[in-house]
Formats: sequence, structure tokens, C-alpha cells
Amino acid sequence: MSTELLVNVGTRETRAALVENGALQELHVERASRRGLVGNLYRGRVSRVLPGMQAAFIDIGLERTAFLHVADIVLSRPEDTIVDVPAVDDIRRLVSDGDELLVQVVKDPIGTKGARLTTFVALPSRYLVYMPRGDGIGVSARIEEEEERARLKAAVAESAPRGFAGGYIVRTAAHGVALTELREDMAYLSRLWEHVQSRAAQAAAVSIVHEDLPLPLRALRDELARGAERVLVDCPREHERMRAFAETFLPAQAPRIELYSGSRPLFDLHGIEEEVSRALDRKVLLKSGGYLIFDQTEALTTIDVNTGAYVGRRNLEETIFRTNLEAAVAIARQLRLRNLGGIIIIDFIDMTDATHRAQVLAALERALAADRAQTHIASLSPLGLVEMTRKRTRESLEHLMCAPCPSCEGRGFVKTAESVCHDIFREIVRQSRQFESGELLILAHQDVVEHLLSEESAAVAELEAQTGRPIRLQVEALYGVDQYDVVLV
Repeated sequence: MSTELLVNVGTRETRAALVENGALQELHVERASRRGLVGNLYRGRVSRVLPGMQAAFIDIGLERTAFLHVADIVLSRPEDTIVDVPAVDDIRRLVSDGDELLVQVVKDPIGTKGARLTTFVALPSRYLVYMPRGDGIGVSARIEEEEERARLKAAVAESAPRGFAGGYIVRTAAHGVALTELREDMAYLSRLWEHVQSRAAQAAAVSIVHEDLPLPLRALRDELARGAERVLVDCPREHERMRAFAETFLPAQAPRIELYSGSRPLFDLHGIEEEVSRALDRKVLLKSGGYLIFDQTEALTTIDVNTGAYVGRRNLEETIFRTNLEAAVAIARQLRLRNLGGIIIIDFIDMTDATHRAQVLAALERALAADRAQTHIASLSPLGLVEMTRKRTRESLEHLMCAPCPSCEGRGFVKTAESVCHDIFREIVRQSRQFESGELLILAHQDVVEHLLSEESAAVAELEAQTGRPIRLQVEALYGVDQYDVVLV
């Protein structure tokens, strides 16, 4: 599989696109006004303990206080080794108002919710994740060969610095890497933790201690380690910084980083802009003629699969099966591209054949195997419904790039002009009974005024006779279809 990383650097926005076999799979956006916080370390202060929720709100200097659950609190000795703590049923035994803690962000603020925190610090590198307050060595579940898992575990155990406490997780990218590269990563993580400890001791309360790498370097670290064949960046300054970073930490991969200097914008050349626009659409067309409908709500995301124009070649069951198979692959890609998380309900087209249902579910699982986010799929019901979850650590693409429609206020629909006319009639009657006036002035959208002058002209004349006052209509260009005012003149 051919994998490329494209980095577009703007004045106040940086975007990194992961392209596999020519198709956009992931898009990461970082803006100067709101950088991602996941991985950042803060010296926070407990602002409020909530025993009923077994949680605490922590002030780390953001607009909203962050959330720390009792399950994410670890007590440590001065040497930062874990203390065996029995299950705690009262968070007040662990923290109190005013306490200062070293915390790490594990989930960005999403919607009206503040950031999610933990005191289990995790510092990532190319091949390892170091947990200063952890213990033991774990290996990514995606490395399935038992011989390779044993080799990596032994290599990390042998190379751990003497007297250096903590635990390690071996990342998927470490598959097949040499012992020397693992040692380099461990030395880097050791220096980084010493730097964090020094900063934490000197930092004032409610301040940042350590900030994760900016998007271009973070994407470079992760994607080159996973085997990206080429990295294209369209900014000379950022290209130099990425090359310097790679020569220090990824010397063998540094030649893969290239500066794009073409006249046509990098994302336009590779069709990324068009893909991003389609990723914000509610409807996704399938090659067969079927389509998907995505509806994102506060609690969950629903995906509806439809045959559309696809009529198949044999029979109805075969048509439905082929559409669902294609949809399963498309859905997995869209989940990554749109960064949809939380609870996801997929409504596949009903299939009567149990074998077909099993094959569609297997196709979805295979397609999701490439997803870096943790996913869990429940079984496919006879009605074609799949319940699944996908771990979410940052805003979805829609929430990041869009805002609720000011006309419909996020509902996704507005009243028809006819419905608004009837609302206006009721308001005219209400106003005329309560207040005296010479005439009534109706301010409304162009479509509403036209409807009043055509289909509802007889009703307007009847209301004039009923109220004993003339009714004047005026178009307001800035009004939405369902906005209007009845003014007493």
C-alpha cells in the first residue's frame, strides 16, 4: 500500500493529509487560534471536588475547567513509582479543593465539555510510550506474532536504564525495528521525562509544563514510523524544521521529506480540497449508485445505507448484499476522514441471508483494521443495524470546520413559507386584540411575502376586514424564511 503525508502550511492554519493509494484517509487541522491539547502536561489546581460524580474539576488555564475522574488519579511516592492503592470509593480521600496536580490531557474540549485529564502521564516517541508512573512492559495488540512480541519485550527490558522507574508500551510501528533504535527512543524518553520533572518543579500553578509537538512534527513522527513513503510540504521554513527533526530522530527517513514548490496548490493537485468538501456533506455517493446518509448528533452518529440508483444484475438480495459490502468499506474510510467518535449506529439494508450478514460485518471489521482509533463493533442484527463505538480524542471534522446554521439553529430544517404565513396570521390576531394601531406592518423573507401576495392574498384581505386595519408587507433581505415581525404602526 502506497502512503503519502501531505502538509499544507497557511498563515494561521496547518493541515496534514494522510493519503493511501491515492485516496484521502485522514485530515488533521491545527489553527493558531485553537491548537489541539491532547498530550499536553499542566500543573493544575483542583477548583471543585464532586463526590456524587466521583470526579473533580481542574483549572489548567483554559476557558473551561477540565474534568478528572477518580479512575484517572494515581498516587505516587516521591520517586514516582506507583503505590498499590485499593479501590477508592470516595474521591475526597485522593484530592481536595486547592490541591495542585501534574495532569495530562487525554481528550480535547468537545462542544460544551471541558478537556478530559489523567494523572497517568504517557510520553510517546516513535516506537514506545513511556509511563513514568507505570510498571512493566506491554506490546501493541496489533503486533500479533508471538515471537516478535517476545523479542520486543525482551529488548525493552534489557535496554531500560538502570534505576529508571516506570513502564513502557511498545507501539505497532516498532514491528521489526532494530535494538539500537529502541535504545535511542528510550534515551530520548528518559531525557524528556527529566525535563518535564524539572519544569513541573519550577512551574507556577495553573500553567503548562510540557506541550506536545506541533502538527507537522507530530504527523511526521507518527507517519514516517508507520512507513509513509513520502512527505510533501509546501512551506520552505517548515520543510527545514521537519528535515532537522527527522535528521535528529529519524535519520534513515529524512530523505523522504520533500519540498513542494509547484505553482498549483498542493492540496488542489492531489484532490484533497474536493475530498474535504465532500466529507462535510450529509450524503456520500457510492460507486455502484447507492449512497450513505450521515447524521451527527450530540449523543451519537447514525449512518443510513441506501441502494439509490443501483439495481443490480441478478436479484434483490444480491443487489442489497453488494451495496452493503461497498458501504462497509466506505463507512470505515468516512469514520477516519470525518473523525467521528462515540456511539455510531449503522443501518445497513435489511438482509435475509445470515451468511450475507456475517460477510458484511467481516468486511466492516477488515476495513476498520487500518483505523488508528480504538473501535468496538457489536453484532449485526437481522434488521441490518450495527452498534459500534469509536474512541474520540478531538473534535470531528464537521464540528471543527462548521457551525450551526443561523437560520435553522442546527435543526437541519426550517418552516415552509406556508407555515410561516399561518404563524403571521395568528400573530396579527394576537397583536390586534391587545394593542391599538393605525396599521400593521409585516416584515418577512422574500418567499413569505410572495406567498402572502399570491396564495394567501384572500386570507390577508379577510384579516384586514376582521381587524379593521390595513396590513402592509415589506421584504427584509437579512431575514431567514422562518423569521418575521409584526410591527404596530
